[in-house]
Amino acid sequence: MQYVSTRGQAPQLPFDDLVLTGLARDGGLYVPAAWPKLSTAEWRGLRGKTYQEVAFAVLKPFIGGTISDDDLQAIIEDTYKDFRHPAVAPLKQLGQQDWVMELFHGPTIAFKDYALQFLGRLFDHVLKAKSARVTIVGATSGDTGSAAIEACRDREAVDVFILYPHGRVSEVQRRQMTTVPAKNVHAIAVDGTFDDCQDIVKALFADLEFRDAAHLSAANSINWARIVAQVVYYAVASLHLGAPDRTVNFAVPTGNFGNVFAGYCARAMGLPIERLIIGTNRNDILARFFQRGDMTMEDVEPSLSPSMDIQVSSNFERLLFELLDRDGAAVTEILTRFRKEGTYRLDDARLQKAKAVFDGIGVSDEETLETIRKIHAETGEILDPHSAIAVRAMQALRGDSRDPIVALACAHPAKFTDAATKALGAPVPLPPHLSHLMTAEERVTRLPNSAAAVKDFVSKSLGLKVSA
Repeated sequence: MQYVSTRGQAPQLPFDDLVLTGLARDGGLYVPAAWPKLSTAEWRGLRGKTYQEVAFAVLKPFIGGTISDDDLQAIIEDTYKDFRHPAVAPLKQLGQQDWVMELFHGPTIAFKDYALQFLGRLFDHVLKAKSARVTIVGATSGDTGSAAIEACRDREAVDVFILYPHGRVSEVQRRQMTTVPAKNVHAIAVDGTFDDCQDIVKALFADLEFRDAAHLSAANSINWARIVAQVVYYAVASLHLGAPDRTVNFAVPTGNFGNVFAGYCARAMGLPIERLIIGTNRNDILARFFQRGDMTMEDVEPSLSPSMDIQVSSNFERLLFELLDRDGAAVTEILTRFRKEGTYRLDDARLQKAKAVFDGIGVSDEETLETIRKIHAETGEILDPHSAIAVRAMQALRGDSRDPIVALACAHPAKFTDAATKALGAPVPLPPHLSHLMTAEERVTRLPNSAAAVKDFVSKSLGLKVSA
């Protein structure tokens, strides 16, 4: 298994090199050179298996022999052994064919744990095999940062620098990043939006001298290993609900497009997923694209669902690569124009190709609160605002389909307790393992919205001497 860049100008890489590389050197994102597929019989054979057993079957073809079966199995077992539900990612039924999959039973109570706990262990394995060291530089709208820090804290061969938008994450999200005392962890509050943080990270990767000197790697979903680990829970849910002999669809709260693209990957592997429904907040660039066909940036507006306060969805590039028949030059031309003009439009044939799989809807803050109240009244469950958006999108766009549909519940409601308080009149307590969070001492560096400032801080922290 080899991986190619969506821009078409970077060298192909095997999986182990890909893990350490993150962003391709031409600025693109890596994807498989060809999609691996499991046969109908192979999918059927995975019914009734544990989360870990399904993970091994799904991940193995993407690894391409760069990690032995025994080592891969050990990494998977170690990744999920301490998740706080025996099913790892349990399904709960909301209606006759409406389901929620809880993806908040990892250490930081958000779905990013399912991939980043795996990635942290991959780093350990690959770095030891290569006698190497890496510096993780990542941008987060809230959940990736805490999950990456938790996965990589205290690891001997990894330094971690996480950028988040100052004042634009929840207090729990911030404290999960800033209260970790590990010496290899650095939380950086940037005076800007998540899109600004993401642009800074890409600028550092584009500075090849600095990139090589610091041995940069990525924990964001620009790193393919993040995406492939998320494919697993789509497979687990689909198999539980009757796949491969029954269609199973998904509704996903979406900001940076990585989570829902993992669903697209599961479909490419042969699972009968016909529809991927996207729910966004008021920052609805993705919903507008699937409704109208134009990708047009607007100002980022704060919302009750801050992890989705995004206008530049970096992982959409991977879908664009597929829609443009894997033409790297065409992807580069469109995205260059998008950065210059703030908009682009696909032709009708390619838009219809996208709409054959994807649909989307924007959900307001008030609609989010209404959904939290409604689901709580009907089932007793409390949704976080991102999960509520997925449920709202599922219910609004289900249509007359009788196929089961799964809304992804991507965070524990305590992580965004302000929304629960507004909707239900009372906060949601943190799980016991995080009870210390609100009183722990914070460690954070605040920096301007400047790639040069971040580069300087990282360089000094690592003891590097690089050109300005």
